Amino acid sequence: MQGIVLRAPAGLDRLETVDLADPGAPGAGQIRVKLHASSLNYHDYAVALGWIAAADGRIPMSDGAGVVEAVGDGVTEFAVGDSVVSCFFPTWQDGPARIGDFSATPGDGIDGYAREAVVTPATWFTRSPKGYSHAEAATLTTAGLTAWRALVVEGQIKAGDTVLVQGSGGVSVFALQLAKAMGATVIATSSSDAKLERLRALGADHLINYKSQPNWGRAARDWTGGQGVDHVVEVGGPGTLAQSIEAVRIGGRIALIGILTGMAGEVPTLALMARQARLQGLIVGSRTHQQEFISALDATGIRPVIDSTYPLKDLAAAFRHQGAGAHFGKICVAI
Repeated sequence: MQGIVLRAPAGLDRLETVDLADPGAPGAGQIRVKLHASSLNYHDYAVALGWIAAADGRIPMSDGAGVVEAVGDGVTEFAVGDSVVSCFFPTWQDGPARIGDFSATPGDGIDGYAREAVVTPATWFTRSPKGYSHAEAATLTTAGLTAWRALVVEGQIKAGDTVLVQGSGGVSVFALQLAKAMGATVIATSSSDAKLERLRALGADHLINYKSQPNWGRAARDWTGGQGVDHVVEVGGPGTLAQSIEAVRIGGRIALIGILTGMAGEVPTLALMARQARLQGLIVGSRTHQQEFISALDATGIRPVIDSTYPLKDLAAAFRHQGAGAHFGKICVAI
C-alpha cells in the first residue's frame, strides 16, 4: 500500500511517497481501518518542518478517518462498514489529563495516518458523526476536539457567555460554531476583512481587524461595555497573550491551545493577576471527550468548514498552502 514518510532532516521536500507493507488482519481487540481522509493541523506542520522532532521515516498526520474493514476477536463496539475517526491521544481513554508529551500521538511519537490502511486497538478510534464525509470526520481528531474541550469540558460555557476567537483556522472556526450553538455571543478577530465577513456569516456577532486595531484586546473589552469576555480561545501564544488578557473579564478563562507566534515568550503576570483570570494550557482531549463531542455534533448538526482538499501525494503542497495562511477552516487530504 502507499503512504508518506518524513525523512530526516525534516522539511516539506523531505516528504516521500513510498510503498508500505500491508498491516494485515486485526488480532484480538483490534480493528483494520481503510483510511480515506486526514486533515492538517499546526502540530503536523511543525513536525513536517522539523520544529517538533520525529524519527526518520515517520509516517505523518495525527488525524485519520475511514471505514472498518475487519474486526478482531473480542471487538463488539465496531462492525465491518462502520465509519470511524482516530483519537489524538490513543492511550488517554477517560478521566483527567495524564499525558504531557506526544510520545503516543500518531504522526509524532508513533506512525500516523498518511497511508491507506492501519491495524490498531479498537480503542484508538471512535465512530464518526452520522452523515459526515470522511474528510469532515478527519477534522475532528485535533482541531474540533480542542475547541470542544476548551469551551465545553473545561470552560463550562453557557448561554449568554461571550467568547473571543482568534483568526479563521480550524480550531477558531469550530470554537465559533460551538459557541453559537451553545447560545453564546462571539467576537472574532482576523487581519483580513474578507475572512471577517465569512466569520460573520458563520454567526460572529462582532468583528475586529487586528491589523487596523492592534489593541484588539481593549477593543473587545470596550465592546462588552468594559466588562471583558468570558472565554478566550488563545491560538496565537506569546505574541497574542497580552491582548487576550486585556480582553478577558475579571475571573474569566483563557484557553491556551496554540503556538502560532512562537513556543516561548513573556507573560504579563501583573495584568493576569489583576484580571484574576484562569489561564489554562490544554492539548486536545480524551477518547471519552471525543465521543461526547461527536454526540453533540449529531444533536446540533454542526458541519466543519473545509477550505480545500489535496490528494495524499500532494501533502507537501497542502502544507505549503497552510503555511501561506490564506486558508479558512480546515485543509484536508484525500487518501
